[in-house]
This record gives sequence, C-alpha cells and structure tokens, in this order.
Amino acid sequence: MLNLMEITESNKESLISELKGRVTETEQEIISSVNSILSRVKKDGDKALFELTKSFDKVELKTLEVSTFEIDECFNKVEKEFIEALEEAKANIKEYHEKQKSNGFLMTKDKGVYLGQRVLPLERVGVYVPGGTAAYPSSVLMNVIPAKVAGVDEIVMVTPPDKNGGINPYIGVAARIAGINKIYKVGGAQAVAALAYGTESIKKVDKIVGPGNIFVATAKKLVFGEVDIDMIAGPSEILVIADEKSNPCFVAADLMSQAEHDKLASSILITTSKELHKRVEMELERQVKTLEREEIIRTSLENFGSAIICRTIEECINISNSIAPEHLELMVDDPMKYLGMVRNAGSVFLGRYCPEPIGDYFGGTNHVLPTSGTARFFSPLSVDSFIKKSSFIYYSEEALMENGEKIITLASKEGLTAHANSVKVRLENGNV
Repeated sequence: MLNLMEITESNKESLISELKGRVTETEQEIISSVNSILSRVKKDGDKALFELTKSFDKVELKTLEVSTFEIDECFNKVEKEFIEALEEAKANIKEYHEKQKSNGFLMTKDKGVYLGQRVLPLERVGVYVPGGTAAYPSSVLMNVIPAKVAGVDEIVMVTPPDKNGGINPYIGVAARIAGINKIYKVGGAQAVAALAYGTESIKKVDKIVGPGNIFVATAKKLVFGEVDIDMIAGPSEILVIADEKSNPCFVAADLMSQAEHDKLASSILITTSKELHKRVEMELERQVKTLEREEIIRTSLENFGSAIICRTIEECINISNSIAPEHLELMVDDPMKYLGMVRNAGSVFLGRYCPEPIGDYFGGTNHVLPTSGTARFFSPLSVDSFIKKSSFIYYSEEALMENGEKIITLASKEGLTAHANSVKVRLENGNV
C-alpha cells in the first residue's frame, strides 16, 4: 500500500516535489465566486448574509446571533462524558499555552535614553468553525484558548447553521467551555467577509483563525491585509520514524490516523528496518478493513503514502527535516536523544506510546500546524499568534545634542533632507 523507496539525494527531491504537488493553485472560478461574495457582504452587510445563507445552506434565518438558550440546549444534547473530556482537554491546553506568554522590556542607556517593547493582545478575533459532518469541537479549543491566554478582549465565532436553523451541539458546548463571547450562525466565504469588513450585526475583527473548505480558505487569503489570518492549511501529513523494535500495529494505526482526513493526506514511514516495513504493510491491510473511512484511507496511502528505508535514525531525521512534516512521530528508543536533531516539524510526538491524536485532542500542544513543508519557517498556532508588539524610545535633549549630527549624516546620505531637518532644527534651536 505504501510506495517503497531506497532513498537517494535525487529521489528524495522527487518525493518532496510530489508532496508539494498536492497543493494546487486555486481555480480562477473559485476565486471569482469568492470575490463576488466578499463584495456583496461588504456592500450589503446583514442583508447579504441572510440571502447567502438561504441560498447556500437552504435555511431562512431571522437572526444571526446564537442565543444563550440555544447554547443551553446544546448541553442537553451531548453526552456527559464528552463534556468532562472537553473540560480536561481545556485545562491541559490552557496550562501548556500559559507557558508561552511573553513580556515586554525596558532598556536604559546613558544621558537620558531609554528604549523598550510592549506586548499587546489583539482587541478582537474571529474564529471560523465548520459545521455539519466536518465539525471539530477540538478545533474550537485550539483556536480560542491561546487567544484567551494572550488576553484578547473579544473572541467571536462564526459557524454554519444546520438544516433546522440551529448549530452543531458539540460545537456549541465547546464554544461555551472555551469562553467565546458571541456566536453567529453564518458560514462559508460570507462569514469570512463579515468578520473582515463588519456588518450591522457582526463587528470587524483584527484576525481570523480556524479551518474551512476551499471557499473559506480562499476568502481568508483574499481578505489578508484587511485583517490578519492564521495560515492557509494544506492537506494533513504525518511522518513516522520507526526503528526495528517498533510495533507494526502501532505504526500502521498512526499512519492511517492522518490518511483518513483526506484523499490528499500524506502518510510517510521512514525506518531502518525492511522487516518492519513488511509487517506494517500487513497491518495496514488488516486494520483498514475495520475503519469507517476505508476508501479515503486507501486512496490517500496509495497516492501519497511512502515507506523509506534508511541506514540510521540520523539519516531518517535528515530526510524528515527536508520534508518538514506537519506531524512527526519519533517511535524509537530514547527519543529525547534525537529531538535536538529535528529542525523542521510542526509538532513532534516522542516515544512508542505517544500517537498523534494525543496532540489533536488532549495533550495540550496546539493542533493548528504548518503543512506542505512550511514548518521550515512557520510555527504552530500559539499565544504569539494573538499578540502584537510595539516599540517605544525616549531621547533627552542632551542625548540628541550628542548624537544628532550622526543622524543627520545617515539621513542625508539617503537623500531624505526633511528627515535630517527634523533633527537639525532641534540642534540649532534647542528648547526655543
């Protein structure tokens, strides 16, 4: 089921190119459609949201905002065990993200000079949450909790209505547990437009986060600059580095945990053992028949699944660094020994009993991760995603008099005489 490779420099580049090829350019027809929706919402506000919801979701709403009563009803529709698990996951995620908080600084120099940096939370953030069969309550926690820890003043959520004009109850429960301020029943590109431009009911936000389909992703890309966004996520990925002692049952299960997301998902095994690869193949065939999303898993593994045989674990990690996977599992003895070698990975899972779903749901690390090789330069969603930094500087008269000519020299060499003049007039006139 997995494409077996004996790795060389030439076919390593071929593999990386193939993985990047999963992310295709957005069709012009989709871009045009999304642009039309954005313009319509920007022009007509709530009126456009009601009309587009009726057109796309086949629901005629009277109000966009979800009431407190509706959220209360969500709690009556979900299992007690789900609520308890979500509460514990929230505690783990919050505890982890609290460690990410950073402070500003103040530095002083001679003659009345000081400089510094302030760390400020964004004022208003919008979270997009898919509804229907693609509803992920865990993503509510992952997107909201870092923003809460950062100190964001107001966090609102948009999610598509169901066929009865309500919202997915699991999403509603997760929103209240996470601490969402307001929820609006609107989805698709029109929801992104409402958050980016503002309407009569939905105030403009500073940043939009959260997953969505191709129309949502395209809308986020198009409004970037008007507002900030988290990232444009590609298909999901997992890369498992496993030694000869690894349990093939575990390895196969973990590879399929990401393959079930999408037919374009990538699952890669890099191992030092040809025997392990053979046994993993047998386990894949055995286990996939027991899973609900068998067709998606098979297609994903056949098209974008690979098994790579290396001589050493160090070589395995070097190849992984070139691929820069979203999820990396180090299923080896003493995984901490190798962690320092890992340069490029969205999130790293250490040991034989740390499967990727721990990070997706419960462990505390964030599951909003860079994909498609962007872990080379992007980071997971974090508290830093919801702050901005502002610098400040103070110069006394004495300090300016001492350094003013140097500033004038630098400005003059760039031909910016008005810059130079703003210093020059102070040197010539002082406090006059």
